[in-house]
Amino acid sequence: MAAPAPRPPGLCCCRKGSAAGPEAPPAPPPPPEPPPDVASASSSQLFSLRHLHLGLELRPEARALAGCLVLELCALRPQPRALVLDVHPAMHVLSAAYRRAAAGEAPCSFAFSPAEAAAAAPAPLPPPPCPPPPPPCAPPCAASPPSTATFLSAPCIAAGPLPAAAPGEPPASPPPAAAEPPPLPLFAQPPCSACPLGFRVDPFTDYGSSLTVSLPAALQPHQPFQIIVRYITADGPAIWWLDPELTYGNAKPFVFTQGHSVCNRSFFPCFDTPAVKCTYSATVKAPAGIQVLMSATQSTYLEEEGVYQFYMEYPVPAYLVALVAGDLIHADIGPRSRVWAEPCLLPTAISKLSGIVERWLTAAESLYGPYIWGRYDIVFLPPSFPIVAMENPCLTFIISSILESDEFLIIDVIHEVAHSWFGNAVTNATWEEMWLSEGLATYAQRRITTETYGAAFTCLETAFRLDALHRQMKLLGEDNPVSKLQVKLEPGVNPSNLMNLFTYEKGYCFVYYLSQLCGDPRHFDSFLRAYIEKYKFTSVVAQDLLDSFLNFFPELKEQCVESKAGLEFERWLNATGPPLAEPDLSQGSSLTRPVEMLFKLWTTEPLDSVAAASSVDLTKWRTFQTVLFLDRLLDGSPLPHEVIKKLSECYSSQLDSMNAEIRIRWLQIVVRNDYYPDLYKVRRFLENQMSRMYTIPLYEDLCTGTLKSFALEIFYQTQNQLHPNLRKTIQQILSQGLNPLPAIDTTAVTTDTPAMVLEDKVSEATNGAISLRDVNVSA
Repeated sequence: MAAPAPRPPGLCCCRKGSAAGPEAPPAPPPPPEPPPDVASASSSQLFSLRHLHLGLELRPEARALAGCLVLELCALRPQPRALVLDVHPAMHVLSAAYRRAAAGEAPCSFAFSPAEAAAAAPAPLPPPPCPPPPPPCAPPCAASPPSTATFLSAPCIAAGPLPAAAPGEPPASPPPAAAEPPPLPLFAQPPCSACPLGFRVDPFTDYGSSLTVSLPAALQPHQPFQIIVRYITADGPAIWWLDPELTYGNAKPFVFTQGHSVCNRSFFPCFDTPAVKCTYSATVKAPAGIQVLMSATQSTYLEEEGVYQFYMEYPVPAYLVALVAGDLIHADIGPRSRVWAEPCLLPTAISKLSGIVERWLTAAESLYGPYIWGRYDIVFLPPSFPIVAMENPCLTFIISSILESDEFLIIDVIHEVAHSWFGNAVTNATWEEMWLSEGLATYAQRRITTETYGAAFTCLETAFRLDALHRQMKLLGEDNPVSKLQVKLEPGVNPSNLMNLFTYEKGYCFVYYLSQLCGDPRHFDSFLRAYIEKYKFTSVVAQDLLDSFLNFFPELKEQCVESKAGLEFERWLNATGPPLAEPDLSQGSSLTRPVEMLFKLWTTEPLDSVAAASSVDLTKWRTFQTVLFLDRLLDGSPLPHEVIKKLSECYSSQLDSMNAEIRIRWLQIVVRNDYYPDLYKVRRFLENQMSRMYTIPLYEDLCTGTLKSFALEIFYQTQNQLHPNLRKTIQQILSQGLNPLPAIDTTAVTTDTPAMVLEDKVSEATNGAISLRDVNVSA
């Protein structure tokens, strides 16, 4: 993509003083503005967001969340006419209001019923005159549907009916059915009343809408004020409701949120851009017996009120505000870590992670400085979690399916640990430069694994990932613009579509190249510590990283390393195709060479199956060795029938007892080679899987070849054990090239939101060879 929007230059003084006097000094430069974010409809550049409060009530029976948002803001320019926030069609906004912020005021509390509000709040003073509804917004981008916006004159901050639409406008849609209105904010200091504001909702893209709220005309720059928005949101891209049957315990409902990249606009109205960070607090009411967790540094449970309170004391972008609630219990696994899981999973989680998470944190701190977030807890989510892991601060979300694969579990958790520095503390300012989080986190992850497990293990894992990168590049083509590190995000394109292996592995290769310019990786570690210290709690662009690098190493700047022929920094960022340089992985040869030798034995003609079968005992191999071998066989498929027959005879029964990461690869080989004797194992695997990371690749392969009818048969037998969103994704795969599928007898599908299929961090529209399992899908 083109270079990021330049920071505004300092204001210069164009007029010279009179001949008798000295020239006037230049005016001080304004604070730098974040680069524009085409994925956000918000007016974030016009305001300073100081804090956000959330009052949330979870209503699993209605699959709805009732919310009250209180934003603490300051305008950066005189008399802004309106505030624009990112929202989503799944959200129904009920009211908006304005309130003057009292100096030094404590965070507001929330009432979850009119009776609570009446008991807690004094009689409100009459509100001041309110501004009119905002003017029509700019036309939506070409990709947006026709506008159906309507002016809504907000009701009083207390619950009230929506007003009728103005003449000539479409009628306002009624709010979702709900027994109670959303929570009400309670303020400790006057003014206790809030002025209702006019607002409107406009289409923006297929993954969001814009909420425009009119503001009082007298609002002055840097004058603190609050905007209060009450809303109800149902199934949206961020909020995943699970019926008890979709959990391991089958006992209680479950809900989790997934904010990356632009999903949290369906969780709460926000500046949904990584360029904006703020602290937040939340008060959450849930049904009895449901444990609630959030990505926060502090949490308490008020048993008498039945509410949870959370506070995040460090500024984070909107996508890192996360919530999970369900039948969860915990156990401490270290001095600053605990693991949360459903009761039946907790013993396994403890046995896998007890003691070693602290080891990883300590190794990371020795490289990159203190862990700043306080606690590092982990929660294991049901198989419906749409990605592998998510680095929500203080509380990593990770799919429980990964528990059976020790090496993948190690890599995935360490990757999330690395994000505590790279991604959470220092964040990419736009989604066009996700490599600033993912590439640096992948580099840090591999430095941590080198310190804790040795260089050979790290090189093996890197070889496995780079193989997947080249596989993806072969399928997409070297000229594909998504292979750039600085990808141009066109208006209307979901940033989630940019999440691919280039973001991780090409980004890693560039960071590794920078480290090699320093000569000693420990020198580069020192630079990264300084980089974190300089930019923590802010969002950056690539030029910030590269300028800091050259300033930290002036001798490299003098050598003009940024302009070295063929390896120019600009070319790294903007050239399509493979990395300009890849790391030396020779230290992993003791683990990778046996894989290469075995693959050669099985693919050299004429086949000597006896020699191939007797050369290696797969049960003695590391998981990454086995998956690297199977991936290479997968790349070479279809194989000669004699080869696949002998492979099955030698390995199929051994692989049956191995973890799912290994089994799915063998089953994909079975499918791609139409090897019918082992198809019953494909059926058995899919009958016992509810995770998209283990179902989507197989269904894609089944539907690409001659086995679509077999896939349809399995799907109709297993659909009721799948989350509605996964069910819809598989339906789309099965429908390619066919007439529409017959109606499915399940009410859950009717609650699904089509956009949710598109909101995972990794696109599933690609070939099965580059499926979710090939990417460490954690932001």
